[in-house]
Amino acid sequence: MKRYFVTGIGTEVGKTVAAAILTEALQADYWKPVQAGGLDFTDTDTVKSLVSNPVSVFHPEAYRLKMAASPHMAAAAEGIEIDVRNISLPETSNNLIVEGAGGLMVPLNKRYLILDLVQQLGLEVVLVSRNYLGSINHTLLTAEVLRYRKVPVAGIIFNGEENSSTEDFIVKYTGLRRLPSIRQEADFCPETIAEYAAQFKNYL
Repeated sequence: MKRYFVTGIGTEVGKTVAAAILTEALQADYWKPVQAGGLDFTDTDTVKSLVSNPVSVFHPEAYRLKMAASPHMAAAAEGIEIDVRNISLPETSNNLIVEGAGGLMVPLNKRYLILDLVQQLGLEVVLVSRNYLGSINHTLLTAEVLRYRKVPVAGIIFNGEENSSTEDFIVKYTGLRRLPSIRQEADFCPETIAEYAAQFKNYL
């Protein structure tokens, strides 16, 4: 059984599309523990709309928060504090893809980060990076904290427009295993996700 936690070097780097591809590649279940904002059409809804296999199950979030903000802030706006004891892996005998919120150092409450949740759940990480000015720094910092915390990393996905110089440097410096890239697409639809999933199958 394969279980991965999909995290990124920051927000809006393509974690949800990557999670959809991994879910399709493994015909895995999908779970996003904390959704902050976008409750009309959540990340779970997005992945569900992109996955076409008949096996995947989409598990409900542990927390659904109205404000599009850091989970600790979104929870505080509703007068609650996220209790990490309420966040445990869904019961399934299938492969599982778990998607985080933002990057690793995003707070869930006053004491607990997404990184702590990764360790609590005991999952291997798939790291998503996106090429932009500053992305080398953000990617190396993320890789360093994963190494420091001794979190296993299955590999890195580069999402968006290609920058071979940046990507080659990151892979060489971090030693992370490079998974297939996800390139800029006019539209991500189930057919496109399935095409990418076929590329990923031999890497997972």
